[in-house]
Amino acid sequence: MARHAGKAPDAKAVAAAAAGIWSRVSAQLAPVIGARGVDVLIRRSVHLTSTAFPWLQLAEDHENDVPVLESLTTQLASQDASTAADVSRALLMTFTELLATLIGETLTERLLGPVWAPPPMAPQQETGK
Repeated sequence: MARHAGKAPDAKAVAAAAAGIWSRVSAQLAPVIGARGVDVLIRRSVHLTSTAFPWLQLAEDHENDVPVLESLTTQLASQDASTAADVSRALLMTFTELLATLIGETLTERLLGPVWAPPPMAPQQETGK
């Protein structure tokens, strides 16, 4: 999370980093378990994680269909940076454990490996010397 949020991030930066990670998770998993499957696992992860962080709740109002990740990002951004980072880590761990329970650890590692890999380093620009 830290390498995605930057140095000394605020809650909005942590929330944005978490949203980026969740987007990559969804992109990796949707072809395998479907977008609805990803959504269900995220919702279940939020529910389980909310036992430790009671403020973490997703609206169950299906008429006002706010996307899960949008709701989650808004909630994270409203916390302090440390809490947002702690919740993001806990939520990702819970999600990964649930997924591993369903499809096995090996396949989970293979599917989510690209998400956890560090971003590629930008090429160094030559100084012309």
